[in-house]
Amino acid sequence: MFDDDDYIVSAFDGQDDEERVVDSEKTEYDDVENILRPKSMEGYVGQTKVKENLTVFMQSAKLRNEPLDHVLLYGPPGLGKTTLAHIIATEMGGQIRVTSGPAIEKSGDLAAILTNLNEGDVLFVDEIHRLNRNVEEILYPAMEDFSLDFIIGKGPSARSVQIPLKRFTLVGATTRAGLLSSPLRDRFGVMCRLEMYSNDELTEIVTRSAKILGSDISPEGAKEIGSRSRGTPRIANRLLRRVRDFSIVAGHDEITLEDAKKGLKRMEIDELGLDSTDIRLLRAMAEKFNGGPVGLDTLSATINEDATTIEDVYEPYLLQLGFIARTPRGRVLTANAYKHLNISAPKGLQISVFEDNDA
Repeated sequence: MFDDDDYIVSAFDGQDDEERVVDSEKTEYDDVENILRPKSMEGYVGQTKVKENLTVFMQSAKLRNEPLDHVLLYGPPGLGKTTLAHIIATEMGGQIRVTSGPAIEKSGDLAAILTNLNEGDVLFVDEIHRLNRNVEEILYPAMEDFSLDFIIGKGPSARSVQIPLKRFTLVGATTRAGLLSSPLRDRFGVMCRLEMYSNDELTEIVTRSAKILGSDISPEGAKEIGSRSRGTPRIANRLLRRVRDFSIVAGHDEITLEDAKKGLKRMEIDELGLDSTDIRLLRAMAEKFNGGPVGLDTLSATINEDATTIEDVYEPYLLQLGFIARTPRGRVLTANAYKHLNISAPKGLQISVFEDNDA
């Protein structure tokens, strides 16, 4: 048995000190855990509406003997967009080619990928909103006409060359659908928004993942991990693996509720899934700026975090919880945040909230 203050350090051997456990962005550590991905729609937990609609679209495409229309998956990171792309390829009977927007630097790189696709294959482009505009223009005829158009030569001698492509399905994934250009967005026949998961769904995912990893976990332990996973399966699986480390080092055959609570406490993840960075941000607003309003750049300098990281990584979940709000003058703390921090809120705290993405 281990006590609250008597954890064995080896449980965290190999962990990068700079890595946030509750960061929903993909890391190299997650890439090696593809074994946890469900291989079919039946094994995919959550996103019921998306699954039902995609199933109909795929069945119709197969009956028509055509490839599935191009699919855009959008929503916060860690919700299963990559997994859905693999399932689509499997269900449609094709192979999947995986790349990302930043990885395709030149139009020739994309042309090489497209010309090597076979009939019915799936090209999955993660972070598709980060495609170079010149590269993006190559996609337009490829998506519409299954062809590549090139201009050879310059001036009066220039001529257009068209290269036919085999029919394929492009699956694009993005966390920021608003950054996609209208011409690209309009070429997707299927658009699916992925929503945050409920605690019950995350508990089911944790239980399933523990079984795949060969670990026993109690229902209470799975529920505890799921409830602190910020509505995100990727975070749930990450927390499971690390709580499992504590349980193994403690000599337990099963991950119990006690193991989950002690492991999560050691990782400084509270009952709502907030970690030390989230708490530091909230406390800075409460103690140094009297709850705000405070500008993003000022907050960034105060807690020594990049402004873009605050806006894209920390803020979304705090906004979802109703702990902070955006106003025309900057970020402000809500009464809920003061209550969670166990700090007395300013008297007469009343905040008129206006959504302002530039605040």
